[in-house]
Amino acid sequence: MNPTAAARITYVWAILCVITLLSWLLGHTDHTARPTADTSITVAVLTMAVIKGRLVIQYFMEVRTGPRWLRLFSDIWLLTFWAAALAIYLY
Repeated sequence: MNPTAAARITYVWAILCVITLLSWLLGHTDHTARPTADTSITVAVLTMAVIKGRLVIQYFMEVRTGPRWLRLFSDIWLLTFWAAALAIYLY
C-alpha cells in the first residue's frame, strides 16, 4: 500500500469515528426521562448511517476501484435502503 492510500484510509477512518460520535450525540437521550422521537434527528442519524455505509463500501471494501456498475449499484442500494428506512419510520 502506498503512503497516499494509507493516509486516505486513515482520513476516512477518522471521518467514520467523527460521524459515529455525532450520531451517538444526536441519538443519545436521558434515560431517566421518557424517550421522545424527533423526525429531524432520525433523518440526520439515518443520513449519517448512509454516509458511513458508503465510506465503508467505497474505501474498506474497495468498491471504488471496481467496475462502474458496481459503484453505481452500491450507491443505488444505499439510497434505496435510506428511503425505505425513512418511509417505514414516517409511516
